[in-house]
Order: sequence, then C-alpha cells, then structure tokens
Amino acid sequence: MKIDGYTRVCGVMGNPVEHTMSPAIHNTLAQNLKENLVYVPFRVPAGGAEDAVKGAYALNLLGVNVTVPYKRDVIPYLKEIDPLAETIGAVNTLVRRPGGFKGYNTDMPGLYRAMCEDGVRIEEERVLILGAGGVARAVAILAAQKGAAQIVILNRTLVKAEGIADEVNALAGCRLAQALRLEEYGSLPEERYLAIQATNVGMFPKTEAAVIEDAAFYKKIHTGYDLVFNPARTRFMELAEENGGRAFGGLKMLLYQGIIAYELWTGAQVNRTLAEKAYEAMKEAMHISQ
Repeated sequence: MKIDGYTRVCGVMGNPVEHTMSPAIHNTLAQNLKENLVYVPFRVPAGGAEDAVKGAYALNLLGVNVTVPYKRDVIPYLKEIDPLAETIGAVNTLVRRPGGFKGYNTDMPGLYRAMCEDGVRIEEERVLILGAGGVARAVAILAAQKGAAQIVILNRTLVKAEGIADEVNALAGCRLAQALRLEEYGSLPEERYLAIQATNVGMFPKTEAAVIEDAAFYKKIHTGYDLVFNPARTRFMELAEENGGRAFGGLKMLLYQGIIAYELWTGAQVNRTLAEKAYEAMKEAMHISQ
C-alpha cells in the first residue's frame, strides 16, 4: 500500500478499539478497489467525543465509524443526521460534508442486508427480540419498518421492554409490539418465531452462556439470529440448531455495516465477490478457520 499526500484517511473512534475488526474490512475493500485510502482505529478518552468529531473534520478525514461508547455522544456535534439514525437515536458512521459530518446508522441496514443474504426474512414474521438495550431497540424499529407481523420483546427488566414496545407501537400506529419478562417465555403461543438475540450474553470470554437455556423455548424458534460475533458460533446458536431451527451469528452484520459505510464514504458499489474477500479478511483477523 502506497501512502502519500493524496491518501484519504478513515477510521473508527471508540473506547476500547484495540480489538476492532473494521480495519480488515475497509483496507481490503480499498486495496481491491484501488482506492488511495487507509483505515485506522482511534482510541478516544472518556469525554472526548466533541474533540474527536471536530478534530477528525479539521484533519480532513473522509469518514469515521463510531463504536461504543460514543454512538449517542457524537450526535450534538454533527452538521446533519440521517432520518434512520435520528429515529434509532444512535450514529455509527460519519460522512464528510461541507461544513461538518453527516451521521448515519449502518448497523441496522447492515443487519438487514446480512439477513437477506442468509435467506432470513422479517416481513410477515413473528419476531422475538431478546434484550431491551440500545441494540434491541434498533432491531425492534427495523422489524417494524420491514413489515414484521408481530414483535415480542423479552427482557429481565420489564419496564425497559415496555418502553421499547410503546415506542414501536407509536411509530407503527398500531399494537404491533408487546413486552414480556424473560421468565415469561413459556407463555408464548405455540407458534414458530424468528428470534434475534440482542444482548451481550454469550460474548467472549463467557462463551458458554445463553440468555435462555430451556429447550422448550428453542422449539418455538425456526430461525435464531445472534448479533454476537465473537465467538462466531454461540451457545444461543447451538441451542437453536439442536432443537430443529436454523442459526446465524453476527459476523455478516459486522461485515455489511462496514461495507455500507465504505459505500457512503467513497460512492463505490461493493459487489458480492468483493464482500466475500472482505469477509475472509475479517475472519482471518479473528483467527476463524471456517
């Protein structure tokens, strides 16, 4: 890779960022598309969101990804925000515009693109969402926007799940979503659901854990989608498959949120062949052999 005075810089800001897989995605894309662009991580200390956004613009960065804990913190310092990011209330991609950055959320479009590639549909599905944090909220909004027939949010703290359900119902203009305590999963009707695991349970290093262990729950799931990407195969996925369902992890969501950001920065269109090259580079960086 040749770096010179014409090289454009993109990167990811967060804390921590030392283990990010994003450089593997973006630098692979840039090299294959012959773009004079390099992507690097930026560790931003607590309270530094404003300085980071303004500094990135002053240094002529083409674009920046934003990861925890700054997806909300950067919003006041943007020139503009995309409607989807505004609805979700979180920004993970900054795109350079005259006078400042425009904020986007590519996480949910990335999830949807990954699901479509995996042959998983949301339209007309009964969707179970495990968790009631920021990611679960975004998934619930995505499910509503993509035409889910029903959305059920399961969470240990009922009031948080109820807040998301109320918000989704207000956006949908009907009673589309409902909330249940996690332990109330047994009251679910004998239907077959698409279940999206939106907590950090099962994430490395506590890889043997699942939010729910009961096989009876997984017998109601035709497809389990875990947004955890490390490990590539989670306990939630194992339980879904052991009880007759399909299972997918969060690696492709990670891939496609990055690809969509790259497309926003450069105007490039990343085809499936190139996406597969970036996917392999990401897996290699994570030491995943399959």
